[in-house]
Amino acid sequence: MHATISLVAFTLGCLGTLGITPLVKRIATAAGAIDRPNARKVHKVPTPLWGGLGVFLSLSVAILATLKIFSADIAMTATNWSNLTGMLLGSLMIVLTGMWDDRYNMPAKVKLICQIGTALVMCKFGIRIGFVTGLGSDYFFFSEWQEWVLTIFWIVGITNAINLLDGLDGLVAGVALGSSLVFGFVSALQGQWMVMLVMAAIAGCCLGFLRYNFNPATIFMGDTGSLLLGLNFAGWSIVGAIKVTLSLTLVIPILIMAVPIFDTAFAIVRRGLARRPIFSPDKEHLHHRLLGLGMSQRQAVVLIYGINMAFGLAGLALAYVVH
Repeated sequence: MHATISLVAFTLGCLGTLGITPLVKRIATAAGAIDRPNARKVHKVPTPLWGGLGVFLSLSVAILATLKIFSADIAMTATNWSNLTGMLLGSLMIVLTGMWDDRYNMPAKVKLICQIGTALVMCKFGIRIGFVTGLGSDYFFFSEWQEWVLTIFWIVGITNAINLLDGLDGLVAGVALGSSLVFGFVSALQGQWMVMLVMAAIAGCCLGFLRYNFNPATIFMGDTGSLLLGLNFAGWSIVGAIKVTLSLTLVIPILIMAVPIFDTAFAIVRRGLARRPIFSPDKEHLHHRLLGLGMSQRQAVVLIYGINMAFGLAGLALAYVVH
């Protein structure tokens, strides 16, 4: 039954994104949400943004429609509803933040405040890291203020890691597709069916969006999409896959999202050593370096897909071992 639910969520997400993205492209163009080429960017022609809006709408519909279709088979608890409400509300907030940033280039500090505000709302709905597990059966519980601080740090960190990865056609969508598939399998192993359903829907949305976003892209996700995907990986990993046995609480999600996490970590260190602001853009990310080696955009993107999936499969294997 779980496989059927996942397949339906995946299909609805994919078809929804395929159908709505052309409309979003026209809306973005009319609103002036256009990414114009400059010295730092790789693309050569003005390209509409706000692709993440279509992903958000399709994802929301896919999740809610799947729950409706299988309402007789799915027993939604009060906690499930609270988590889902918090995630959908947080997703809406981060999409609005991304849309404004894509159109008007929001200052980094203001964008960070919006992200923290979104994380606070999610915490209010019970999406919090409440404990970690030790080598035995010991549980280490956090105080309430520690829960909030750790959760906000995790959500903001992962959200920005995915956001900073967005630099080539199809890169974020493809990495998110692979990561969501692995997250879905890990969630299935742990009996986290709600997270499994959402990850299947995210995978479908990303696959549908790649139809328009793979090189040469006709529309970009923009911050609207990269922030949305980062927030969902951060939030749903707290709800489900982050709560694993042994001392591996953070290891499996980090492996699944290894490429954006490590790329961001290196960027922070690199900019810190150069005494530049953390959020200052540069052309030294992994994808820039691959292009510098003479790779085409497609070659670089496919290689990063492969690296990401290798780490993801390592995370899946680890989850299976400790299951």
